[in-house]
Amino acid sequence: MPVEKKLGVCNLCEAICGLELTLEDGRVTGIRGNPDDPLSRGHICPKGTALADVHADPDRLRRPVRRVSTGSTTEDRWEEIGWDEALDLVADGLARAVNEHGRDALAIYLGNPNAHSLGSLTHGSALLKSFRTRNKYSATSVDQLPHQLVAHVMYGHQLFLPIPDIDRTSYFLVLGANPMASNGSLMTVPDFPARLRELDARGGRMVVIDPRRTETAKAAHEHHFVRPGTDAHLLLAMLHILYDEGLTRPPGYVDGLELVEDVVRPFTPEAAAEVTGVPADEIRRITREFAAADGAAAYGRVGVSTHAFGTVCQWAIQLLNLLTGNLDRQGGVCFTSPAIDAVGTGLIGRGHHDLWRSRVRGLPESGGELPVSVLREEIETPGEGQVRALLALAGNPVSSTPDGNALDRALAGLDFMAAVDIYVNETTRHADVILPPTTALERDHYDLVFHLLAVRNTARFTPAVLPAEDGAMHDWQIYREIARRTQQRLAAKLPLSKRLVLRARLTVSPTRQIALLLRRGSSGVTMRDLRKHPEGVDLGPLRAGQLPRRLPHRSGRIDAAPALVLADVARLAAVPPLEPGALRLIGRRHQRDCNSWMHNTTRLTKGRARHQLLMHPDDLAERGIADGSVVEVSSRVGTVDVEVLATADIMRGVVSLPHGYGHRREGVRLEQAVDLPGVSINDLTDPELLDVSGNAAFNGMPVQVRVSSSVSDRTGRTPDPVR
Repeated sequence: MPVEKKLGVCNLCEAICGLELTLEDGRVTGIRGNPDDPLSRGHICPKGTALADVHADPDRLRRPVRRVSTGSTTEDRWEEIGWDEALDLVADGLARAVNEHGRDALAIYLGNPNAHSLGSLTHGSALLKSFRTRNKYSATSVDQLPHQLVAHVMYGHQLFLPIPDIDRTSYFLVLGANPMASNGSLMTVPDFPARLRELDARGGRMVVIDPRRTETAKAAHEHHFVRPGTDAHLLLAMLHILYDEGLTRPPGYVDGLELVEDVVRPFTPEAAAEVTGVPADEIRRITREFAAADGAAAYGRVGVSTHAFGTVCQWAIQLLNLLTGNLDRQGGVCFTSPAIDAVGTGLIGRGHHDLWRSRVRGLPESGGELPVSVLREEIETPGEGQVRALLALAGNPVSSTPDGNALDRALAGLDFMAAVDIYVNETTRHADVILPPTTALERDHYDLVFHLLAVRNTARFTPAVLPAEDGAMHDWQIYREIARRTQQRLAAKLPLSKRLVLRARLTVSPTRQIALLLRRGSSGVTMRDLRKHPEGVDLGPLRAGQLPRRLPHRSGRIDAAPALVLADVARLAAVPPLEPGALRLIGRRHQRDCNSWMHNTTRLTKGRARHQLLMHPDDLAERGIADGSVVEVSSRVGTVDVEVLATADIMRGVVSLPHGYGHRREGVRLEQAVDLPGVSINDLTDPELLDVSGNAAFNGMPVQVRVSSSVSDRTGRTPDPVR
């Protein structure tokens, strides 16, 4: 068979880089970036080169499996079964829980990969609506919920998010984000290193504020350490300076600016300096430079979202851009104009907050989801509405959500669990049935979400690179069958009108839906255009001057002073300082990691170890700990042992663990199991620490570090392979 070239896409992260793939005998033998892609411009990171490894992974499930219990999860075994039997087992288990205990007895968890799959986006929401349970959870509440809540209350839609116009900005202020490693997040920015060089060439500046000297901080024009969890004090002090020095120039379609001025008045630079560790003079200088720049963009991500005041931080970042006249401005932050506007078409709901609350702790929903930090207690606490069954869609919350060990134990007590996943992992090992979908190379793709968040307006449809294996099912086909078969078994049927709508949404393929949505758009781009140009169609740079016309808010105005956020600012002012001697824990990511997965491939896990606890040499010396030794890290919920690495790249008083380490990845063929050294940060994170949005507040969490008295497994998680 001759060598074949095909264009593809890497949808493992938000960068959605275009690819050129070489195929021989139906196998991918080479992957490189596509230089003709108008967004990624030939960029590719190590994850993209490993995309074919997922498809070829011998650990990957290719047929449904059923767990055969022997009385102990350490000895359970898996057996392959046919699709009809597997889907019927899932429908039986889900319907039984709902029929016997009510619709809220079923919980559904959506993992991060759902946002990267076209079929999940088009059919997953229909599946969720078919069950009508209030126990819906996702990775959103350990990641980006403050962004979405702020967008909802300020602009009127949870995904109406302004994006830094990085290709034309002159001053890029980055707080708690590491796009050199992440390729951007809630800011789709492939080829970030080259874009940074272009910023430098036109005389611009990037300023990074972060408790760790990250890859991005090392490439910045200046970097300032900040104590984790105190970013809100810094940002509110910057707003204070704007008002105090008359540097504000907001647009006329904004309400509540006087309230904002009153609220930020107590947050002086001197007060912020004492809390944050950033000198008051530096706070003033950065604020003045930002306000004076010819196009400036402030951007904050996980580091400022995942602590107790993440919503206040994201609100303050929006105001920093708005008050300096940089919202909807070229070189500032703008709203994208995608070929399929998921906001304007209603494809993604506006969002809401506090329409109902969790049963046990009484925490509010946001955007139709409860905080995942309450999932364990909703499973373990008896009473009406107790979760009895779980449907996990491409997620691993045991590894990726707070106090994963406790959740691990809770999952073992479920009456029934099903998972749509390609791996047996820490979470899916508890499933009664696992339904594996096709991989990214086997299905068509269009990015409904990340074109909405990109730093340039483009559109690209990517047909499947490889044919699906015989007998395989796409995720959207699995969702369709779960919904159809379960509905047949439910005692309480959906109304006929809703059943007809559900059937229509689940019947039409994702590709056909994209073609229909393109026709409804105003870009003029059609599916025929995209098939003719698989490298993508360039729709130009971000457009300024779209407000207030495009505001989703029903008032047609921006609410700068949402009551929910102002109340949380008052809570911030009352927070006591951290106890003396306590260290603050932060996470970190690596360019070769994809959250808690992609650890089966040697291509990405080989090389220098990156699982260690990072700690400043002076903090080690103060505790009599030697570099490279095994230390004991303790929080309220757990204790782990891990090697420590001394580095001056982290602020004194701060320690860092990566996300998603310290686990096994294994398939049905256990000889392929891969041990990954280290521990998971979520063996330590506390589910009781939350932002007002419900987002997990694990960044800046207090921990203690001491020389380990033992190097035995302290995670509480069974070290033996699942059998």
